[in-house]
Amino acid sequence: MCGRFTQARPWRELVRLYRLNDEWYSRNTEARYNIAPTQDVPFVHLDKSGNWTVSDGRWWLVPHWAKELQSKYPMFNARSEDAEKKPAFRDAYKAHRCLIPADGWYEWTKGEDGGKDPWFIHLPDTEPFSFAGLWAHNSALDVTSCTILTAAAVEPIDQVHNRMPIVLERAAYDQWLDPSTAVEDAKALLGQNKGAEFKFYRVGRGVNSSRTGNDPNLIEPLGR
Repeated sequence: MCGRFTQARPWRELVRLYRLNDEWYSRNTEARYNIAPTQDVPFVHLDKSGNWTVSDGRWWLVPHWAKELQSKYPMFNARSEDAEKKPAFRDAYKAHRCLIPADGWYEWTKGEDGGKDPWFIHLPDTEPFSFAGLWAHNSALDVTSCTILTAAAVEPIDQVHNRMPIVLERAAYDQWLDPSTAVEDAKALLGQNKGAEFKFYRVGRGVNSSRTGNDPNLIEPLGR
């Protein structure tokens, strides 16, 4: 799964993966070290003219037909195995696919004292990457939102958790974003998921509180 993630790199580095107009590269976005569900995050998608653009949305999908902001089921992740069949995600899967920039995420294991020990998972040099996501706009509630697709974890991430977010290879971006890509073909793209390249290490339990979102020490290895 993906319960917290980071956008610690400067914005210009995070979005160098995308074909955006110059105005988006100059956006002033502070580093974020502990993004939690229901917080707003930027995501990349196609506008009505087919151009790459950025929107901000609540990280907890609110379908266009929902009558309440908060569902009783967690909506910050969607299982890639069957998301295209689920009423909550089906419409977004067809026409509102997105990329969510990041440079790391956290998973937890149970500590010897019964507490939750967080691990920071990242590419070498904390290179930026993109989660495969879905987004929606609910006009009645006036909210834009998104979710991250997940899959069974691969080595070595399965040492920490049995699920992981789908980190798309760059070659899959165009087809994933394009609403003309059929659902079956879009789902096939999710097999282009980075995995073995990732590394991880233990970090302090300060991550366990979402109130510590802007502290760079959160991603420091434990004991350093």
